[in-house]
Amino acid sequence: MALTFAAATGLPCISYMVHADTALNPTDRITPMKAIFDFKSADEIARENKWCRKNPFGLLYEGAVSANEPGKVQVRPIAYDNNGIRIAANIYTPADWSADGGKIYPAVCVAHPNGGVKEQVAGLYAQKLAERGFITIAADASYQGGSGGEPRYLDLPSIRTEDIRRMADVIARFPGVDANRIGLLGICGGGGYAFNAAKTDKRFKAVATLSAFNTGLVRREGFLGTQKDTVAERLRAAAKQREAEAAGAPVAYTANMLDWPKEKGLALTQDLYRDGYEYYGLTHRHPRSTFSATVTGLLEMAIWDARDGASLIDQPLLMIAGDKADTLYLTQGMFNAATGTKDKELHLIPGAHHIETYWKPEYVSQIDAKLGTFFSNHLGSASLKTVSK
Repeated sequence: MALTFAAATGLPCISYMVHADTALNPTDRITPMKAIFDFKSADEIARENKWCRKNPFGLLYEGAVSANEPGKVQVRPIAYDNNGIRIAANIYTPADWSADGGKIYPAVCVAHPNGGVKEQVAGLYAQKLAERGFITIAADASYQGGSGGEPRYLDLPSIRTEDIRRMADVIARFPGVDANRIGLLGICGGGGYAFNAAKTDKRFKAVATLSAFNTGLVRREGFLGTQKDTVAERLRAAAKQREAEAAGAPVAYTANMLDWPKEKGLALTQDLYRDGYEYYGLTHRHPRSTFSATVTGLLEMAIWDARDGASLIDQPLLMIAGDKADTLYLTQGMFNAATGTKDKELHLIPGAHHIETYWKPEYVSQIDAKLGTFFSNHLGSASLKTVSK
């Protein structure tokens, strides 16, 4: 069954699901599988992104796809189930991709930062990789962004890691993807969770992180270790809040600094938070992006550390960070813990702070080139399908 798209928008004419009669594997043989995702309709896409006047897909980064045109990278919003939650994702296809074409492509899953959504930096690098010939997917985490789930803004390592595994399930079944050549890119907190997923999920043949953030360590000890002495007190407060919610109290959230007045946000002294306020709160603000998280989430976060079990990573590993980032110690800690791989590199971007790797053109171009080389070396490029006899 071939995919059909409206000529004007490049969007699907009808909601379409991938079925067992769609050949997806490298040898073009039919592999039985149940329906796993559907393309969103043009009407649904318009409703979700009516707040954004600049881009019909709600994309917020420079150079974003604004229309699906033949011979160019295209973005295809999809939805799929993950443990009963409807996940919102975007798939980016290379300029020469076609649903019934004769090529197979390597793919890369992209995990977004804490509090971020797929339309921000995750989308930027997903598109950049598609421009280099990879089919990519960027999905909103469960309970976050355009994905479903209650309570909102629940961010737990176990859930975020499963979200990444589910991206692999989905992209492996997208037309033209070589399921044996899937890579993984995680950004900020998504970098920590990608690092975690790669420990056991060996479908990911190459793993990269950008400005990786060990969320469990920071939630436990505070950023730069500033809250080590208060962890027991904060855990008691989280446990008390859980008891209250079990008795019917509303869900409590940590403060959302994106709601602060501009002068207060830009006066923050730590680069991560000041630049984060500017990026998420001003220049790249998205209505479904937030710095809030559930108070009770600390009960799981406090006992999670991305470095635990890191020796299980045996895939090629590239970790990119700015050499001026105040989060660099988090990337370095994870990198040093990854003792099981013989192919790893810590690549520093001169002069870059953490958030600047998300948008600043001179840094984005360097990161794009580095990621492109890394994934090309380990996943290869598009190739013609071969038919087994």
